Amino acid sequence: MIRGRLAPSPTGAQHLGNARTHLAAYWAARSVGGELALRIDDLDSPRVKSWAADQAIDDLRWLGIEWDTPIARQTDHVEHYRRAIETLHRHDLIYPCYCSRKDIEEAISAPHESRFRGESAPYPGTCSGYQYGDRIEDREHCFRFRAIDEALRFDDRLMGALRCNPAKELGDFPVVTRSGHASYQLAVLIDDRLQGVNQVVRGNDLVASTFRQIDLAERLEIEAPEYAHLPLVRGSDGRRLAKRHGDTRLSFYRDQGVRPERIVGWAAASLGLIDRIEDCEAGELIECFDWEKLPTEDLLLGPETKRFAE
Repeated sequence: MIRGRLAPSPTGAQHLGNARTHLAAYWAARSVGGELALRIDDLDSPRVKSWAADQAIDDLRWLGIEWDTPIARQTDHVEHYRRAIETLHRHDLIYPCYCSRKDIEEAISAPHESRFRGESAPYPGTCSGYQYGDRIEDREHCFRFRAIDEALRFDDRLMGALRCNPAKELGDFPVVTRSGHASYQLAVLIDDRLQGVNQVVRGNDLVASTFRQIDLAERLEIEAPEYAHLPLVRGSDGRRLAKRHGDTRLSFYRDQGVRPERIVGWAAASLGLIDRIEDCEAGELIECFDWEKLPTEDLLLGPETKRFAE
């Protein structure tokens, strides 16, 4: 059975782009009689807002999205992360890295343009000579994972067959932060395994993360989910949604009295599931979901969203 997931991060308010992705994940799972898990990705402690988790849950309920599992939180899984980190360490798959961001920038001699969104030049391997059992210095450090130096491939439900050599294109990456917490890359992989998630629908800005997580999964000998990367919602200037594009928070629309059916209909139309924007309940559109209909290009917000609150 398919089990998808919703994983809002309580680092800020959920916006229209988040709503579109959450609804797509809901429809993808429900269209084949699958289940949906809910997890609050609250591990990013410095950025977590105290109000954001409850607001995200309220937003999901307002949209009409239902889930099948108790609400989980990443902070409930810390012991599982620790065990995975110990396994990686024993097998010499991670190493302490003392480099600052400035150290790394200075070590990279040539400009680098990645084919993956938002990715900088691969880490130059300055600290990678460490071997398990060597002394770990008593100064600030993270632990980096030794990315595999061979081609990895996965079949994305939307983007098709994708390939990457993690060592050459992405480089070694942190699995333990300088504060001692598990990084996003490791945490979400362990979270999905614990919740029985086998289908992940998320934004196409996370393709590089998927290769990292598949690499980790193979080394930890656990099965990675199936992935589908949706095109993003961007402002009219092509940039990520932000205050400069007006208020696109779901809580803003709720407070303005906008009906959730309007947002659901907009999301469905923008995904090609219905012909035009019309008020719809989330559950009414389950049978309309079709992977073949989904777009592959990012969506620029149009004037219709400004009229939601009128």
